[in-house]
Amino acid sequence: MTARLRTALPVLGLALLFLLGWRALVEIGRYPPFILPAPEVVGERLVRAWLQGTMAPHALSTLTAIASGFLLGAGLALLAGYLLARSALAERLLSPYLVAAQATPILALAPLLALWFGTGLATKTIICALIVFFPVAVATMVGIRSVDARLLELGHSLRASRWQVFRHLELPAALPAILGGFRVGVTLAVIGAIVAEWAGGDRGLGVLILLARGSLFDIPLMFATLVTTALIGLALYLLVLLVERRLIGAWR
Repeated sequence: MTARLRTALPVLGLALLFLLGWRALVEIGRYPPFILPAPEVVGERLVRAWLQGTMAPHALSTLTAIASGFLLGAGLALLAGYLLARSALAERLLSPYLVAAQATPILALAPLLALWFGTGLATKTIICALIVFFPVAVATMVGIRSVDARLLELGHSLRASRWQVFRHLELPAALPAILGGFRVGVTLAVIGAIVAEWAGGDRGLGVLILLARGSLFDIPLMFATLVTTALIGLALYLLVLLVERRLIGAWR
């Protein structure tokens, strides 16, 4: 039995156990589909929504927002995290504001941002970037600070430039922490996109959830959309994990 198969079997077994428990709950409680649809009903509605073209445009819109917001938020977070790690003055000045911004619920800010920037991609990108920024910035700061001081002394003794020290010493050593922040950030970006769409978007999985629950009153479709959202988050997490293993393996 290969290592991948040994890893996949417990995951598949737990998923099967979850589906059986879900099915048993529907049977025991005798819930109608508009309260708690059975897993096979949700699966059938999921397949039908994709085949009919209902799901695809909303999923693409959400993925676009996730990608743009993650790239913007992670890019700014890398710069801020490095600055906080290497400047005690910047940490003292900026840390309180960063913590206060993180403590402010994004759900409360979303309607205000939608009012300022409209309900298009710009608002979704900003909300995703805001929710991604803090964990990636903190991970970058921790990673840069964890670089072995002896490596930095070696770089300075060899008269390496600031860019060379960063490129060849700091970045590789901090990479595990930074990519760990990416893993957290990419899943939060999914939440940010859904919240942004709830705040007034015209397309996206968040909008489809509201439509299915409200005017359409199609609860199986709502569950199918939630499943699609969860699968997108899982796929993006696994993608970052794959990149992490490749990069860290190459560096080692």
